Amino acid sequence: MSDLDRYLNAATRDNTRRSYRAAIEHFEVSWGGFLPATSDSVARYLVAHAGVLAVNTLKLRLSALAQWHISQGFPDPTKAPVVRKVLKGIRAVHPAQEKQAEPLQLRHLEQVVASLEAEAREADEAHDQPRLLRAKRDTALILLGFWRGFRSDELCRLSIEHVQATPGASIRLYLPRSKSDRDNLGKDPITPPALLRLCPVQAYSEWLSASALVRGPVFRGIDRWGNRGGGGLAPQQRDPAAAPGA
Repeated sequence: MSDLDRYLNAATRDNTRRSYRAAIEHFEVSWGGFLPATSDSVARYLVAHAGVLAVNTLKLRLSALAQWHISQGFPDPTKAPVVRKVLKGIRAVHPAQEKQAEPLQLRHLEQVVASLEAEAREADEAHDQPRLLRAKRDTALILLGFWRGFRSDELCRLSIEHVQATPGASIRLYLPRSKSDRDNLGKDPITPPALLRLCPVQAYSEWLSASALVRGPVFRGIDRWGNRGGGGLAPQQRDPAAAPGA
């Protein structure tokens, strides 16, 4: 890969690239469209999925089509007045309130952490290292995520080199990039609180102590033998259970 290709590739996030690829495949394969597309075919594509796909999903599909045409040197059919008007009509005819996940309540957080702490105690008594590591890791992940509202992908990208923790006192985290950071400037140091209960500082410190990790991703997969993966977790990833070091 040339330096030019590397920088162009870095300008688009991995999740966005995957979403765009899926959108192009949906237009071509699932719907039977042809590329390069015309404004008429794009408008008919929108009509075919109006009321089936959310408006935001349709807008994502249009963004993917626009990027494909621009990158391939073709005129962008999604900017045509007919396409914009059809999308506006779909939004008017099929209004829908965006679904949002219910926030985790404090009492539920207490229940989850209590369960994980009980899991850790039982694993320690049974000398079950993989089970102990998972409980410690999940406690730290949940508490850091709760107290500072991290997205799952931000937690997965969190690196030990970007965390300064003083057990019992404080913790400072730096995120080099996030979804809301369009210019990749990084977020200012984030300081989750040190608390007497449900403390993210203590949970993070205990996880690092148990895992013996000193660099790289903070949160990693753990296989059935207790081996920590080299790369970070991916959102919604399950722990590997097949091979050591997976």
